[in-house]
Amino acid sequence: MINRTAMITGASRGIGRVCALELARTGIRVVLAARSLDKLEEVAAEIKVAGGEAKAVLIDMSSPDSIRGAVAEAQKEWGPIHILVNNAAITKDGLALRMKAADWNSVLQTNLTGAFVAIQAVMQGMMKERWGRIINMASVVGEMGNAGQSNYVASKAGLIGLTKSIAREIASRNITVNAIAPGFIETDMTAGLSEELKAKMLEQIPLKRLGKAEDIAAAVKFLASEEAGYITGHVLDVNGGMYM
Repeated sequence: MINRTAMITGASRGIGRVCALELARTGIRVVLAARSLDKLEEVAAEIKVAGGEAKAVLIDMSSPDSIRGAVAEAQKEWGPIHILVNNAAITKDGLALRMKAADWNSVLQTNLTGAFVAIQAVMQGMMKERWGRIINMASVVGEMGNAGQSNYVASKAGLIGLTKSIAREIASRNITVNAIAPGFIETDMTAGLSEELKAKMLEQIPLKRLGKAEDIAAAVKFLASEEAGYITGHVLDVNGGMYM
């Protein structure tokens, strides 16, 4: 088996952590990138105990220099990044009427521009290898909209457009670019919601349950595989039927 290397942003917790563990289980070396080195080292240790290979690197998705530096650090040790999972994102919710410019700019900078810079940083290595998988974490709200999240929704809708454009640009080099649009997933963020709010959310989901990080990781594993080699420019909805 070819020794592939994957880089997952936002890998210190939640969906990113579970995606890293899942890819490592398939024999892929994983570069774990986030702002908390201590938490990343914990995930790396978990992977190594299970017999996998992992490397932790600090990254700030709002800083192009930090993104390029993290990719360069990973490539110096392990060579080209074959699989990029653009998972890191932030929210700064608020109604559009009162949204501060700083809140708009920081969300777009981190979620959309940061993802683009990460793609740029790994693209050359993938093109030389003539093989690559870029997987962008969008969101169900990027497809259907959501009140009070115009900045976050714009960043995720932008990510879908970016996915399709880059897919067309680099398909000839055997590099696929796809997006996953999760619905409501059980994470630290949803754990703090009231039971009343959770019940309202479940009313919108035909499968009548919140998703798990493992549901998203399974989709990442598939899109990163050889079996998904004829899929590009696609948005894979993993939302329990909430948006069709």
